[in-house]
Amino acid sequence: MNKYLIGALTVCGTLALGACSDNKNDNPNPDSSLSAKESMLREAARDYVEHNVLPTYGAMADAAIELFDLVGTMQAKHEAGTLTQADIKAAGEAWKKSRKHWELSEAFLFGPAGDYNIDPHIDSWPLDKAAMDRLLDQIRKGNEYSIDTNLGYGLLGFHSIEYMLFALSEDGNTSLTHSTDYTPEELVYLSLVSEDLRNQCVCLEACWTGTDNVSTTKQAILEEAELDKEKNYGWMMANAGQAGSIFKTYQEVAEEIIQGCIDIADEVGNTKIGRPHSASSVEDRNYIESPYSLNSIEDFVDNIISIRNSYCGAKSGDASVSDYVASIDADLDKRVRKTIEDVIASIQLIPEPLAKNATSSVAGAAVQAAGDDLVNVLEEAYQAVIR
Repeated sequence: MNKYLIGALTVCGTLALGACSDNKNDNPNPDSSLSAKESMLREAARDYVEHNVLPTYGAMADAAIELFDLVGTMQAKHEAGTLTQADIKAAGEAWKKSRKHWELSEAFLFGPAGDYNIDPHIDSWPLDKAAMDRLLDQIRKGNEYSIDTNLGYGLLGFHSIEYMLFALSEDGNTSLTHSTDYTPEELVYLSLVSEDLRNQCVCLEACWTGTDNVSTTKQAILEEAELDKEKNYGWMMANAGQAGSIFKTYQEVAEEIIQGCIDIADEVGNTKIGRPHSASSVEDRNYIESPYSLNSIEDFVDNIISIRNSYCGAKSGDASVSDYVASIDADLDKRVRKTIEDVIASIQLIPEPLAKNATSSVAGAAVQAAGDDLVNVLEEAYQAVIR
C-alpha cells in the first residue's frame, strides 16, 4: 500500500494464537465433515499459505538481512576510505531482491501487514526529502534522535533506502549506482533505516509462519527489536473453523484472498499508474513509486503476478481459488486468468522512466486494464465464491 503517513511509529501489540504445523493435511476434521466446496477451498488455502505467502515473505526477509549487512560493509569501508561503487551496487541488488518479494506480496496485505502498520511503515512514498535534509542536519549537529520518535513513514522503508543507493542520469533514462561521496551522516541514516526495514520484514514473516518456525537468527532479531507478536496468521488461514482461528470457514479465507487481489488491482490501476497518468497536479505528477531505481514498471508487474499467484496458485499443480471458480463457472475462471495476463502485458508496454511516460496512451490503457477490467472480473469471482 502507498499511504503517505507521517507520525510516530506504533507497531506494537501481542496476540497469542495457535501453533504452526508443517503438515498441511493435519486438520483433525475429516474430509467427510466438510462440504465439497469447503474441502476444495481448504486445499486452496493451505497451498496458498505454504507455497505462496510463506516463501515470499521468507525471501523478502532474507534479502533485507543481506541488505542491512551490505550497508554495514559500506559504512565500514567509507570510514576506511575504501568504499567502491561495486559495494554500493551490491547493496542495491539486495534492495531489488527484497523489493521484488515485497511487491510479489501485495495481493496479501491483509492480516499482519495491516494489523501492525508494516505496510505503510516500509512502503510509503514519495520520500519526504525536505524532512530528510532536516534529519541529516540534526545528525550532523550531533543531536539525539531515534527511529521511533524522529522518523515518520515518509523517511523509512524501501524508498528511503532506494534514494540513498541509486541515482539517475541527467536525461533520467538510466538507473545508476549512487556515487561514493556519502557524508558520514548519510550512512548513519542509511544504516538505521536498513536495520528498521530488516526488522519489519522479519516481523512480517514471523507473523505468518510463527516465531518458532523462523531461523534462530531471525528470532534474535525479533527479540532485540521487541517485535515478536506471537501470532501465526498462516496457521489461522490453513485451519479455518478450529479454535484459535479468526476464520470460521474456508469460504471466508477465499473471500480474503480474492479481496486482497481486488485491492491491489485497484491500487495499481487507479493509484500507482492512474494518479500520475491523470497529472491533475504537481503532486500527482510526482507520485511515482520507485523512481530512483527505475523499478516502477517491474513493481507493477510483480503486483499483478502477486494476483496470479494468489488466484491461480504459485506452483504448478497447486490447489487454488481458481479451481473452485472453474468448477462452478469455467468461463468466468478463464476470463479472470486471461485478464490477469492481459494486464501484465499492458503494463510491460510502458517504458521507464514512468515519470516521463505516465501520461502516455499505453499508460492509460494499463489504467483501464488493471483498474477497471481486472477489478471487475475479480469482483465477479468474489461473488461466485460467496454464492
